[in-house]
Amino acid sequence: MNIAGIIPARMGSSRFPDKPLAEINGMPMIEHVYHRSKMAIILDEVYVATCDQEIADHVSTIGGEVVMTSSSHERASDRVAEAVLIIEERIGKEIDIVVLIQGDEPMVLPEMIEMAIQPLLHDPTTKVSNIMTECRSEEEWQDSNEVKVVVDNESNALYFSREPIPSKKKYSGNFPIYKQVCIIPFTRDCLLDYTELEPTTLEMIESVDMNRFIEHGYKVKMVVTEQSTYAVDTPKDLKKVERLMKEDTLRIRYS
Repeated sequence: MNIAGIIPARMGSSRFPDKPLAEINGMPMIEHVYHRSKMAIILDEVYVATCDQEIADHVSTIGGEVVMTSSSHERASDRVAEAVLIIEERIGKEIDIVVLIQGDEPMVLPEMIEMAIQPLLHDPTTKVSNIMTECRSEEEWQDSNEVKVVVDNESNALYFSREPIPSKKKYSGNFPIYKQVCIIPFTRDCLLDYTELEPTTLEMIESVDMNRFIEHGYKVKMVVTEQSTYAVDTPKDLKKVERLMKEDTLRIRYS
């Protein structure tokens, strides 16, 4: 199988403009994500998909593969789908599995990428999967920048929300509360099908790509990781992640 990791990134974030090039311990965030993704040996190649020349120029200086995409995309999945077609023309063959690795996940671990892909390798009916991890605090659960997810008994996603779900109003027992980690493998055809699906109301309300799949009747398989990770959505997040990554052991393996 040809398995490619694609990191969508753009400078125009409404919550944190220019964040892909914001430095974490002396290195731009996109560079952390790229190096850490490259460590996943299951990936045949890793690409950065962007519409911004500044990002492309930096990734090129570290020897990374860049795909220039349209500036019109509102969803990361749409940007990655465009990149797939460009890459396939470049390499002369189809990609079997595409792994979307968000450019604001600087704490991504290679083993998370490996875990996320397993459902697609072992069950031909699984077309898209996603990593989730437990919210570690009330603050995380309440944070609208953290996408929470509830699942069924087969670990398929029921709903993704920026609100604190599930409710605690009528249940005081212990119940795991999960948040999404944006490492999302798709089969090639599933990703390209996504771009043909009508955008949905809940997708737009929550600003979460996966809700489009759910509303159109697709199953999204969720995979639990025990590892803690934090995405960077705001300058405050950047400071938190920078502190957490000061003792990071993967840094010395970047190449």
